[in-house]
Amino acid sequence: MADKIDYIEFPSTDRARSSAFFEAAFGWGRTSYGPDYDGLENAGIDGGVDQAEGRVAATMAIVRTDDLDDAEKRVIAAGGVITREQFDFPGGRRFHFREPGGNELAVWVARAE
Repeated sequence: MADKIDYIEFPSTDRARSSAFFEAAFGWGRTSYGPDYDGLENAGIDGGVDQAEGRVAATMAIVRTDDLDDAEKRVIAAGGVITREQFDFPGGRRFHFREPGGNELAVWVARAE
C-alpha cells in the first residue's frame, strides 16, 4: 500500500454539537466511541470529531501506512518534526508531526489482526 490520506480529524470543544452540525448540514452519520470521540460516516473519507483533552488545535489529515517506523524515519528525513510520539489507539498505532510549512498531520498503521 502506498501512503494515502484516509482519515480526517476535527477537534471540537463540543463533540455532540459538532457531530450534530455535520449530520444536519451534510447528512453524515456518526458512531460514538465514548464521551470524547465520534466517528463520522458517509463523509467521503473516514473521519472523526475529537473533544478529548490534548486534541490537536486544527483539523488534521491522517495518512495510512504499512510500516509506521519507516514512515517516521521518512518524515524526519524530509524535515518534519515529531509533535507526538507513537501511541496506541483503538484500531492501531500512530504519531503526529508538523511539516516544514506548519501543518500538523498524523501517520497511522492498522493493528495486526
